[in-house]
This record gives sequence, C-alpha cells and structure tokens, in this order.
Amino acid sequence: MKRVSQEDFAAFVGLDWADATHDICVQAAGTERREFLVLEHSPEAIEAWVRTLRARFNGQPIAVCLELNQGPIVAALRKYDFLVLFPVNPLTLARYREAFTPSRAKDDPTDAELQVEFLLKHRDKLTPLTPQSPTMRALAQLVEHRRRLVGDKVRLTNRLTSALTNYFPHVLQWFDEKDTAIFGDFLSHWPTLKAVQLARRTTLERFFRVHHVRSADVIQTRIKAIKSAVALTTDAGVITPNALLLQALVAQLRVTLQAIADFDTAIAQRAQDHPDFPLFDALPGAGAVFAPRLLVAFGEQRERYASAEELQKYAGIAPVTERSGKKAWVHWRLQCPKFLRQTFVEWAAESIRHSFWAQVSYQQQRDKGKAHQAAVRALAFKWIRILYRCWQERTPYDEAVYLQALQRRSAPLLHNLAQGV
Repeated sequence: MKRVSQEDFAAFVGLDWADATHDICVQAAGTERREFLVLEHSPEAIEAWVRTLRARFNGQPIAVCLELNQGPIVAALRKYDFLVLFPVNPLTLARYREAFTPSRAKDDPTDAELQVEFLLKHRDKLTPLTPQSPTMRALAQLVEHRRRLVGDKVRLTNRLTSALTNYFPHVLQWFDEKDTAIFGDFLSHWPTLKAVQLARRTTLERFFRVHHVRSADVIQTRIKAIKSAVALTTDAGVITPNALLLQALVAQLRVTLQAIADFDTAIAQRAQDHPDFPLFDALPGAGAVFAPRLLVAFGEQRERYASAEELQKYAGIAPVTERSGKKAWVHWRLQCPKFLRQTFVEWAAESIRHSFWAQVSYQQQRDKGKAHQAAVRALAFKWIRILYRCWQERTPYDEAVYLQALQRRSAPLLHNLAQGV
C-alpha cells in the first residue's frame, strides 16, 4: 500500500466495534470538531455510511483506527479503496486510556474518540493494514480452523476413553489409535462387550478385513481376546447411559475426522501452488501439516519484519527482560498471536525427531535443567533465525549447509554434535 502522509487524509475516524452496533467518532482534517454516531452492524447500514463519507470528502483518503485487524467489520471496510485502516492493539489503547483516566472508567464513544486522538498524535506508531493475497488469507484461516478441529478431535477421544473406562475398557487395549475409522466403526457396531461377544467369528473377521487389517494373526488374536474378555460390570445403570454417550461421541468424532480430511485437501490445493511453499516443504518434520502453517506464519510480505528478532518478538518466542534498579527478571511473552507461537513451538518439537542438530540443541537445554516447553521454545528461537534468512533469500533449508556454517563459526553446539549427544 502506498504510504499516505497525515496531510493527505481528509478525515480521521475512530471505530469502537461491537457485534450489533459500532460507536464512531469522525474529525475532519483541519478542524477541532468531532462528530459521534452509532452505526448498526449490517451490510446496508455500513454501505450507506461509507457512501456518505465518500460524498462528503470527495473520495479523498480517510484514516480509520480500530482495535482489530480481521473480522466482519474489517472485511466490510476493506473493500473501499479510499479508507485506510490502522489496527491498534486493544491493550495499547487500554493503557492510553488509563494514562488519562486513572479510575479506569470506560465508555465506547470515549474509546472511539481516543482512537481519533491516537491517529492524530501517534500515527507514526501505527502501520496501515496491508492485506496479503486472497490465497494467503484463505490459507491462514484454513490452517487455524484445522488446528481447532484437531483440538476437538483430542477432546472427543479423551471423552470416549473416559466413557469406555467406566464399562468397556477392553476396546482401549484392542485398538492403539483412537482417532481412526476402525475404532469408531467398531464401537458403532458393538457399543458393549456383550454385543461384540454375541457376534459371529466370521462377522468379526469380515469387519477387520474390510478395515484393511491384513494380518491373519492380528485378526485371530483380537477375536480371541474378544471372546475371552470378562465384563468390568453388568450393571445396566452404568452400561446404558455410557453406551448412549459413546454413540453420540463416535458420531461427532466421525464428522470431525472427515472435516479434518476436507481441510487437508483444501490446504494442500492452495499451499502447493504458492511459490514460497518449497521453502517450507523442505524443512525437517514440516510435512503436510506444518509446511502450510509455516508458510502462513511468514506470509508473503517480506518487508513486514526488518529482522529475525522482530519476528521472534512478535511471535512470542523471544523472552521478555524486565529491569528495575538492581533487579532483573526474564519471562515469556504474554501478549502475542497465540496461534503463531503455537505453530513455531509445535513444529520445533516435531523437528527434534527429524533434525540431528535440533535434537542435540534440545537435549542441551534439557541437560541445563530446562523444562520440555522451555527447551522447545529455545529451539524454536534458533529455527526462526534460520528460516528468516531462507525466507528472505528464497533459498530452501539444507541441513548440511547449516552444519558447515556452525563449523565455520566454531559454534559450541558442534562439540555436542561431535560427541553424538
């Protein structure tokens, strides 16, 4: 987006958003007068208001400050090219408000006016919203929605495990993986031990073969275990409600697994066509899940981060140091995009299994007494520096090249690598 100077704006708008209505403050350039209005959140009302602004200010650029960078109101305003959106962190605005209102009194029209003041006095601290391509924006939402579905899957399998433990724990021994079609279909057919023990041997054999269990020994071992199992309880007061809950959970799990598969397809179609995808697909342990997430984490605007350090801080990976007098303490960042941090941390943990130096670096942190999560964040911190350079230079990661770079610098990590720690 072309940088617009303060003198080029015809007006400044503060917008305090809500689900049903938005409080708005408008100040025309060169005046001190501020106008307040309440805008209904509907496409028609927003369109009418924007048309009024366009006619009043002859289509000249208008600066709009608001406390979010995505959502319905952002999508609605972004389609108007004369509106320049300036997202401000809600915590920043809250601290700005408290600086002049120690009582912490808060009101939506006041917040809208504060946003106008922020635009007029501190616009150099704000960056105009510059959307990425539609493909990247879609991909960003797809990978985040998929991760939430994976969380739903984990919660469902945990609830299934809890219900089965109450009356039918044998299934948990017969099937190692709980998030599979065979596990759900088995429970749909036979929700209780009595039901499966009444099934014919040929019926059970056919079920396992249909679900691609090819080993005859595995099939016979499972059938033998089924026929010889002893019921944990025969109390209908326990079995009936848990079996009914089980059927509901299995139905939800089946839908969730299919949704994850659908998201995987949609993500792969968009990610693999992106020119930067090979940079992340080559990373150790990235695979079909993490490569698209890392692509989204870096994005396509290479001017967004001036250094790897900026990205480390923004993602919440770099620790925060606080000093006061003779005291100093270090803690992790509380304010950051949580999904972005989750992406780097989860992939760093996965990379330990696929990268030798990552495994050694992680173990090095553990040997110092660091907890698992702290050691993984330290590894993610190192990875971001490496990935940032690959991303800026459009060069795929090569572990051999990185090890050579460590050797040239005589990095301490090489000592542990040489010992095969």
